[in-house]
Amino acid sequence: MCALRRRVRVPRLMLLLGCLSVLAAVLALAVWPGGGAVGLVAQDRPAARPGGPVAPHHAPRPPIVPRSVWLDGTAAHTQPPPRYDDKVVAVFVHHTDSPGDYACADAPRIIRHLYAGQTGARSWDDIGYNFLVDRCGTIYEGRAGGVDRAVTGAHTQGFNHRTAGIAAIGTFTDGVPVPRAMTEAIAAVAAWKLGLAGIDPRGRTRLVSSNGLSRYPAGVPAGLPVLSGHDAGYRTSCPGAALTARLPEIRTSAARLQGRPVPPAGRRPGWQNLRPEAH
Repeated sequence: MCALRRRVRVPRLMLLLGCLSVLAAVLALAVWPGGGAVGLVAQDRPAARPGGPVAPHHAPRPPIVPRSVWLDGTAAHTQPPPRYDDKVVAVFVHHTDSPGDYACADAPRIIRHLYAGQTGARSWDDIGYNFLVDRCGTIYEGRAGGVDRAVTGAHTQGFNHRTAGIAAIGTFTDGVPVPRAMTEAIAAVAAWKLGLAGIDPRGRTRLVSSNGLSRYPAGVPAGLPVLSGHDAGYRTSCPGAALTARLPEIRTSAARLQGRPVPPAGRRPGWQNLRPEAH
């Protein structure tokens, strides 16, 4: 680098100063401006590119009691194979409209009773909810098919595809206290299921109604919160005014469990899907 052709006459002092300058420049490349040395391997790391892929926001799977705990041999019946979607992009929150002054140890019996009603008088093939949560925050597997998969439920008329139904065991009309353990458990399930598809619980999505009995005619796209109450898609008072009032808190908790940052004041997460989720 410092070698010179013989034809060029340069004083030795200038030659020495030139070599020292080059050496100092090389050393400067290996030293962090704040004074810390930087390994040479760091120069091979690819720089972050604006607009590149965003790290996924996953939440851990919460403990879930399997349906075998509440569905005994005397209550179970033959049913067709479960149906599946490719992913879950929205969650609907329900209440079971049943007595709320129960002991949590009785939750399996209550779920078994709900199952008998839905598969008996209503002639459904299985319980409609994907998950049920009791007042102590215990999460139960509902509809068969595997909690890790996107099982098509029967919980929200017109919007059962690509969604999950979470039912709070009890009745939560206006003025009824909603246990904090219950809302935290609902947030944990929602964060986990939505996180598998990279969906922000605080955002909005577009779903296409598959049934004219919903709030929207069949085939019509509906813009809904990613985490909605049952009444957002169907004409009902479910999940009750008290639980509906807690949905903003549940959305925030679910986003926190996914590790998402708090947006600046006045800004809300936007649409999760640019195309309607048609089924």
